[in-house]
Amino acid sequence: MATLIWNAQIYTPTGILSPGWMWIENRTISRLGSGHPSASDLETAQEKVNAHQNHLLPGLIDLHIHGAMGFEFMDGDLYAIEEIGQFLVQHGVTSFLATTWAASRAALLKALDAIGNAYGRIRNGATLLGAYLEGPYMNPNRAGAQAIQFIRLATDREEALSLIKHEMVKVVSLAPEFPENFWLIDACVSRGITVAAGHTSATYAQMQVAVQHGVSLLTHCFNAMSPLHHREPGVVGAGLSMPELRCELIADNVHVHPLVQRILYQLRGSEGIVLVSDSTRVTGLPDGQYILDNRPVQVKQGKVTLLDGTLAGSCLTLDIALLNFTEAAGIPLEKAILCASLYPARTIGIAHQKGSLEPGKDADLFLMDDDGNILFTMVEGKIVYTRN
Repeated sequence: MATLIWNAQIYTPTGILSPGWMWIENRTISRLGSGHPSASDLETAQEKVNAHQNHLLPGLIDLHIHGAMGFEFMDGDLYAIEEIGQFLVQHGVTSFLATTWAASRAALLKALDAIGNAYGRIRNGATLLGAYLEGPYMNPNRAGAQAIQFIRLATDREEALSLIKHEMVKVVSLAPEFPENFWLIDACVSRGITVAAGHTSATYAQMQVAVQHGVSLLTHCFNAMSPLHHREPGVVGAGLSMPELRCELIADNVHVHPLVQRILYQLRGSEGIVLVSDSTRVTGLPDGQYILDNRPVQVKQGKVTLLDGTLAGSCLTLDIALLNFTEAAGIPLEKAILCASLYPARTIGIAHQKGSLEPGKDADLFLMDDDGNILFTMVEGKIVYTRN
């Protein structure tokens, strides 16, 4: 079916087409241009969408999300994954990686198998691209809200290989300062898996070595890692200065102060930043007390904490992260959107297919008004969500 979207502000990698039009056929963007569509296109399109000069943006790609609406990927349940995928499109997210916690080998393999069973485009939802292993090979001193009893070194190579050999694994986050974990970086890189440094106390020198071996991402930059110090730059110093690294950013204005978000942008620009939600099962639920990873958490005014006050993931959605970051960094939407679309796609090697509005790429996109409301979301050429 051929779909024509017209009278839109279309955000392309080279600028905004305003007004612009887009022709979508066979799930992909066939062509697009500025001005108004031809009379023949208006006549022959089977589906016509007048965008009324709203913002047509590339679909958001959330590389780091644990759950939403009472469900998490660690549930190892197909229904849970479908519910999360259908929730995400309401917030402009068209594809995502299902992220795990530190857990037992059996629990992780169960979650990975469920992710494999749901892999691809979810019915009326976003596309599941694979899995992001956040641990378990982390530093217990930087556990954050992760269950410390499941954090371990990668000394059991057979276990670690059983996890990374699972075809769903696209990103592995680990603490590179431990010699016992270091072999895993090379093993992941050789399989095309993106390696992140996360929940780590690595020094700047250790990060330099890790980057030489292929570490290319920081898990939720500034959080659960060695901070910037004027005599020891730490992991944060590496993220602020090394072009080989992209920095995940949870732009909920809780995990990272807006001023620090601006500093990060000033130092790294759009290309060095990947907006993520790090959202948990409490996302989309009202404030209150819930159970997260078998522990009680408190959700209050956009903040998720253990009862001792430790941050426990977020209840953020990526559309709100995009708006928060745009304001915090003081940049136009056309620059901020790259951090939630094109650069996440490049981080996991799918930019040839997703991440920007260009001919030949998947028709993953959403329409947003000036107030930040998502008007509709399209996944691979099909409108899967429309705002009432």
